[in-house]
Amino acid sequence: MTYILGISAYYHDSAAALLKNGRILYALQEERFSRVKHDAGFPVNAIKMCLSSAGILLSDIDCVVFYDKPLLKFERLVESYLAYAPKGWQSFKTSMPIWLKEKLYLKKEIKQQLHSIAEEKFKGKLLFSEHHLSHAASAFYPSPFERSVILCLDGVGEWATSSAWLGEKDKITPLWQINFPHSVGLLYSAFTYFTGFRVNSGEYKLMGLAPYGEAKYSKLIREKIIEIKKDGSYKLNMEYFDYVTGLRMTNDSFSKLFNAEPRKSDQPIRQLDLDIAASIQEVTEDVVLKLAYTVNKEEPTNSICLAGGVALNCVANSALLNNGPFSNIWVQPASGDAGGSLGAALALWHLHFKKERSINDKDSMRGAFLGNSYSVAEITQYLDSVNAVYSLRSEDELFVEVASEINNQNVVGWYQGPMEFGPRALGGRSIIGDPRSPDMQMKMNMKIKFRESFRPFAPAVLEEYTEDYFDFAQISPYMLFTAPVKENHRRKIPDHVKGLELLNIEKSDVPAITHADYSARLQTVNKETNPKFHKLIYSFYQLTGVPMLINTSFNVRGEPPVCSPKDAFECFMATDMDILVLEHVVIYKNKQSKELLARNWKKNYEPD
Repeated sequence: MTYILGISAYYHDSAAALLKNGRILYALQEERFSRVKHDAGFPVNAIKMCLSSAGILLSDIDCVVFYDKPLLKFERLVESYLAYAPKGWQSFKTSMPIWLKEKLYLKKEIKQQLHSIAEEKFKGKLLFSEHHLSHAASAFYPSPFERSVILCLDGVGEWATSSAWLGEKDKITPLWQINFPHSVGLLYSAFTYFTGFRVNSGEYKLMGLAPYGEAKYSKLIREKIIEIKKDGSYKLNMEYFDYVTGLRMTNDSFSKLFNAEPRKSDQPIRQLDLDIAASIQEVTEDVVLKLAYTVNKEEPTNSICLAGGVALNCVANSALLNNGPFSNIWVQPASGDAGGSLGAALALWHLHFKKERSINDKDSMRGAFLGNSYSVAEITQYLDSVNAVYSLRSEDELFVEVASEINNQNVVGWYQGPMEFGPRALGGRSIIGDPRSPDMQMKMNMKIKFRESFRPFAPAVLEEYTEDYFDFAQISPYMLFTAPVKENHRRKIPDHVKGLELLNIEKSDVPAITHADYSARLQTVNKETNPKFHKLIYSFYQLTGVPMLINTSFNVRGEPPVCSPKDAFECFMATDMDILVLEHVVIYKNKQSKELLARNWKKNYEPD
């Protein structure tokens, strides 16, 4: 019996993943327990939950593996500062004490943290993977492919920012890489910063904003900011960036190029921001497509796996699916640094221990439901402690009742089974509503999520009915592809309506999930991997003839998705959600006591 614990930490999205004889048992993000979004701290709580859920002790762990190599990262940091000296001295002076105190001596730091977790001591080996190898392993090993190329695109690992690999059975072989400071991930983050959103969390907002604008700056970006060669390799013009040595992503030259200052987060979104979003999205898709064609030419295959933060750009993924050389694409649902914990553990099992790989015809991620769960007894114990009014339902009663309530325009907090691994809610920790409602997008954004009104919502659609509503012949279980709403369900948008005015136009029969360009970020729901959510959507379909629901993560802006029943109830009470379903426990807001309703349940989360 071999247990491997993979860890990612100290940069953003720290996580822990546990393997037993190479099989994924659990994978958990620290933010879900600490309630700090994108928590970078050592994943103490995630590790404890992995161990307790598996019923093992820390002393049972044979190997702990960290997802990157801090000495290589330190080397990149020092060399970068030296290359740009004396510029950036202030940034260098700020970062060095942290490195010298913690990150450089990470082996000692990790061992100390492990020893603080439990009375029994960790007796196994501590090993280190490489950042992009961890990403590549997280993409290929759980995929359904025996052979595929792998493309990893992110901000930066140790040195690599873009890398290509070949996966064959149990092996992963590096092909090539592009190094820091040239990074398509950091390029996208620079535009995220310039348009007023937070780096490492606001990139998906920039992607969501793109359909409201016109790509009128694409040519300027290609001429001045990034040189893209025919093979997709690229080089950034560092005259416009400050991220190597400074404390900002862009500099004054960048501002002069666009004749504007970076937008502050509390300022209105400008037409400039819409057009910049559309432009950098187009440029990013160009890079992804060209790199994909290159790696396919080098290693001909029908399949590609994607990982790294850029792989969460579902619009670029769809451009690759529709216009690229591959018939099969599999994207790691936890593509960012959190997934590095899983990839490091899998790389150790297959590459270091040389163990044979077992391939699942769907994939080995179990629908990404790799977190912990809570029993009905644990749920009711908490609800009793706060004097909540609730009822228990049988499974059949539950689906019919909830579907009926959604049909009546109620918004439901849906909490079932294990928690999802990765940033997407997939029916485990979700807020759900009626996609036919013309005002549901605005209601859920403003009164429940407390976030920007332009943010789109995803449809969770029954896999077998996907093509009734969308031009999409694949599966998208992890909400990582977009698809156009079919013509027969669309409504004509008047020619004079442009920009954010599109928010007020009903664009289809299912307006709450239809974006400005008639697209939707799809989750296809399979009855085997996601049975309860499938049953609920099917009940709604039987009632309404519409085989989908709105699905968004169970949280408010600035808060991580809920983890415990306590988190779920407090979020429910702090918002305009109408009903909360915790496993088979149903809670109606309007049935709670005056005392409970009068309490201030809202918490202060820093906007993301």
